[in-house]
Amino acid sequence: MREKSVITRTIEVAGGVYAPGHLGELTQVVDFALVDAVLEETGTRERRLRLLPSRVVVYFVLALALFEDCSYRGVWGKLVAGLEGLALVRPAVSSLSRARRRIGAAPLRRMFEILAGPVAHRGQAGSFWRGLRTVAVDGTLLHAPDEPAITWRYPKRAGDQLEFGYPLLRLVVLVECGTRAILAAAFGPESDGELTYAQRLLNALDRTMLLLADAGFDANEFARDVHATGAQFLVRSSARRIPTPARHLADGSYLARIGYGVLPTLLTVRVIEAGVTLTLADGTVRHEQWRLLTSLMDATRYPATELIALYHERWQAETTYFSIKATMLDGRVLRSRSLSGLDQEVYALLTTYQALIRAAADTVGTRPGLDMDRISFTVLLATAADTVISATGVLSPAGPAELVGTIGRAVLDALHPARHRHRVKARTRKNPTSKYGPNAGQQPTTSQNYTIHTAITFFEHGLANRSRK
Repeated sequence: MREKSVITRTIEVAGGVYAPGHLGELTQVVDFALVDAVLEETGTRERRLRLLPSRVVVYFVLALALFEDCSYRGVWGKLVAGLEGLALVRPAVSSLSRARRRIGAAPLRRMFEILAGPVAHRGQAGSFWRGLRTVAVDGTLLHAPDEPAITWRYPKRAGDQLEFGYPLLRLVVLVECGTRAILAAAFGPESDGELTYAQRLLNALDRTMLLLADAGFDANEFARDVHATGAQFLVRSSARRIPTPARHLADGSYLARIGYGVLPTLLTVRVIEAGVTLTLADGTVRHEQWRLLTSLMDATRYPATELIALYHERWQAETTYFSIKATMLDGRVLRSRSLSGLDQEVYALLTTYQALIRAAADTVGTRPGLDMDRISFTVLLATAADTVISATGVLSPAGPAELVGTIGRAVLDALHPARHRHRVKARTRKNPTSKYGPNAGQQPTTSQNYTIHTAITFFEHGLANRSRK
């Protein structure tokens, strides 16, 4: 056939040496003004105009988080792929590496702090329960390169005679349930426990929030400190805690005081105990004992059965980590080989993740009643990466801001089913150094739906110890 189709388009980016500095359509979230202001605030703006200005380097570092499978030169190639015809530099890997060291971690950290925060509008389904914004806290581990410059700060696990595995970086985040937006994050060596980092996140809580957390956060001091922020909490109790009922309530829960020998003033909590039966799709039945501690004392306004169901939303934190570790990192070891580089890389991952979530929230805002759980993070990430390569939507429209652009249209065309299902993920122990080795074979090997039945009760003899899962 001799007929041809010709498609022309106009690409608008920053001028001159600043042109490669963009993040595709996400630039409308992480815009030029924001990056320049952060560089100015942190004192990392260049003193003379370079071929790699600091603004461009910031966008390059963020692009590394979008393209974790690419080398430095590969990522640079994606930033300039849609800018054909412009006279642009082709920096060496060493130049890009030096540029990363020049700006350091401070601007990425400050940018994350600015973008972090809730995105759900008041009353949004999945994010609010009885007038309270539900948030969850949890921790995870990232693998760092096995380099002497890293291991003195991030040691590897050690046995009786030798060290093994990769150096481990512990990351703890506070997320908004329903949207999985990150409100705050802290990270450092694995040797510091989750509670150490969680204490650094308390400033992000306020009296409008209800914090959900698992048994790893069942500490008297942590409950007291959360309560002091004005926020409410719903925390799973460990088996070692044996609360003494002070008063039983009509819904089967009871009041107790905790902190004997630890807190100067005892903290009164409401305790909810329940027998939980999980029936998997393959017919497997599992019985568990749950004890939840909450600061919500009114059993009429906050029924125990609803609080038990609400506790499942704590897994929003796990889904956040899956998006970062499995979808963005794709299971890879962090690429930076210096402490400053690691800090910079982790903040870039968190910033890019949050920018993606904000883009998804803008999209959901145009469809009243649309649950943000239906947004595919995989589609969100892939489409955002495509807009970097094509340099699409770098600058906001001259008229009113367009909330649904290329990214929004793609995710709306690939929504998850509306039906909410309880679902367990397949779990296999892939890492031979995993602390969950004793649980091998106890988890389903395929993802399955399940039904749950709970019965409020009172465990007169306390909770049975449970294995770590």
